[in-house]
Amino acid sequence: SVVEENPALTFTLGDCDVLQALDLCVQLLEMGETALIVSDAKYCYGAQGRSPDIPPNAALTLEVELLAARDAPDLELLSGKEKIELANRKRERGNFFYQQADYVLAINSYDIALKIISSSSKVDFSPEEEAELLDVKVKCLNNLAASQLKLDHYEAALKSCNLVLEHQPGNIKALFRKGKVLAQQGEYREAIPILKAALKLEPSNKTIHAELSKLVKKHADQKNVETEMYRKMLGNPSAASTPAKCKDKLSW
Repeated sequence: SVVEENPALTFTLGDCDVLQALDLCVQLLEMGETALIVSDAKYCYGAQGRSPDIPPNAALTLEVELLAARDAPDLELLSGKEKIELANRKRERGNFFYQQADYVLAINSYDIALKIISSSSKVDFSPEEEAELLDVKVKCLNNLAASQLKLDHYEAALKSCNLVLEHQPGNIKALFRKGKVLAQQGEYREAIPILKAALKLEPSNKTIHAELSKLVKKHADQKNVETEMYRKMLGNPSAASTPAKCKDKLSW
């Protein structure tokens, strides 16, 4: 079954813009050469497959002809529109990897998108383009934090959330993920007010509500454990608070 045809596919080699099988093999082709690439599922759509036409764990045969190769565009010379389009393509690729549960490659794509956005430019952008670039940057950072959280990279996820909150202090996703990161690190006292702030902005959000309820309970349990620990360390304070009276006074 033919599942996809693309007569003019263009991509940046090594950026994971396309199937890994294609990324790895195209660099071995001569100009004008046509090749058949027989690939295992893990270099294509993996265990997830692609609904509705590619089942899970499906091996694919790719027929590829190399038509042209050129240098990557100079980021400094891209117009605002071109920069936004390029960054969005990398972000969407990151989203694809996230859905495939390949969080390492997702992080790679989001990082590339962020580098494109933050690269210096010799072209002036309009205020609207600047605003759109910032919007793409915030989306990438939020998605980056989600991927880092999946891999238990808590410090990196916290940094990504803080970068979002620098631009948008009321960003609900960033507040929620920051709260989750702090909770995973056992910082319940810091996490609770952050999640409360997120819930205040979106009171109907059931996910935040559930996370906050769970956290409040954990924090209460933690305080009880600490109280018990201090009581054992210090002995029984109530018994020790009043000094024992001497039964018999000794004479001089």
